[in-house]
Amino acid sequence: MKKNVIIIGAAGRDFHNFNTYFRNNENYNVVAFTAAQIPDIAGREYPKELAGELYTKGIPIYAESDLEQLIKDLKADDCVFSYSDVTYTTLMSLASKVNAAGANFVLLGAIPGKT
Repeated sequence: MKKNVIIIGAAGRDFHNFNTYFRNNENYNVVAFTAAQIPDIAGREYPKELAGELYTKGIPIYAESDLEQLIKDLKADDCVFSYSDVTYTTLMSLASKVNAAGANFVLLGAIPGKT
């Protein structure tokens, strides 16, 4: 059964993580990206032309402030943290919010076979 995934972060490492791990991975359904660091990116979408055959409509980008509601509304199983420049306090605060909303908080490690 596919897991619904929200990728936390938009316009940087998150897109890289999507392209290298999730893009053609039929075990996952990326339902959203969230953004907090780039102005005016919420409300846009990751383009269908870049998203691959599994995402013919693209992937919506939402405000990170809506994350807890998105987890419920989109029935997210996993939230994948994809920022590279936050404090430990910010990281763990976000992890706590994700877990409290009912999803798994995930950090991607090295992807076997990909460098």
